Amino acid sequence: MMFRTEVDVKSAGTNLTIHDRVLTIGSCFAEVIGSKLQQNKVDALINPFGTIFNPLSVCLLLKAASGTPYNFEQHLVQQNGIWYAYDLHSSLSSPDKEQLLEQIQIRINRTHEYLQQASLIIITLGTSVAYRLVESGNVVANCHKLPAKHFTRELLKQEEIQQAFQEMYESIVALNPSVKILLTVSPVRHIKETMLINSVSKSLLRVVCHELQQEHESILYFPAFELMMDDLRDYRYYKDDLIHPTSMAEDYIWQKFVGAYYNAEFQAFLGDWAKIQRALQHKPFHPESKSHQKFLENTVAQLEHITQKYKVDVREEAAIVAKQQTAG
Repeated sequence: MMFRTEVDVKSAGTNLTIHDRVLTIGSCFAEVIGSKLQQNKVDALINPFGTIFNPLSVCLLLKAASGTPYNFEQHLVQQNGIWYAYDLHSSLSSPDKEQLLEQIQIRINRTHEYLQQASLIIITLGTSVAYRLVESGNVVANCHKLPAKHFTRELLKQEEIQQAFQEMYESIVALNPSVKILLTVSPVRHIKETMLINSVSKSLLRVVCHELQQEHESILYFPAFELMMDDLRDYRYYKDDLIHPTSMAEDYIWQKFVGAYYNAEFQAFLGDWAKIQRALQHKPFHPESKSHQKFLENTVAQLEHITQKYKVDVREEAAIVAKQQTAG
């Protein structure tokens, strides 16, 4: 008897290649998928505005990056001598206001470039719970540890989220008509909002994803949430906090993702690249030995083979091997 219910993720027919550009934005799960893409030689831009949890802030930032005018200067705040933007993560901050605005513009410009050329945009939604600034009534992406009295907390309404997505979608498609948008709901539970509200929150996000997927052919859905909650429903797949997936769970979800959206050549590349990665991580007891130098020569040959076969840039890895050869 099998004590498991596998979630079958069918091929979406996108047949992405290793050379297709990808942009990821949203909760920390966007970091996981984006990092795995980068590690496997895909040109990916990961969370250019930092981790963003609520859907309204995600949509606002993508609209701004698409070209819709937005005055970030009107949404800055100074806290303990540091300037922050309410619409961005705290990692984007500066003691100098003008320097922060320059940082933001650089991120907007870079994201605009990616949106123009991307084949896929992955949007990972974390929560429907949002915080509004009392002074303006605007939803913020981050409270930047300001006193709670400055904000009100609310559960966003489905209609409000869908309207924001529709406006964002129109802006992106006007800039890049051929791009695909892949929606996911983060499997990470927000227990600080209570487990009950977390369930309502995730349900709202899942319904929104379903409705948008039904309305637009270019909008897809990847069941990261279902894979974690229904397929891997065992605490051995969670880290010690019992909230975040383990690396084993992330790898499983990654394999499902690749199988659904990438072509056979990329999947073959992953196998070849994994061998290279293992070789690069090898720590010899005797670096100067003939056997290790032969091992390094074989690794160089494998890198050359991968370069010719898949047309990927392996100069960084080749430099690592060359350094070891010189040391030996």
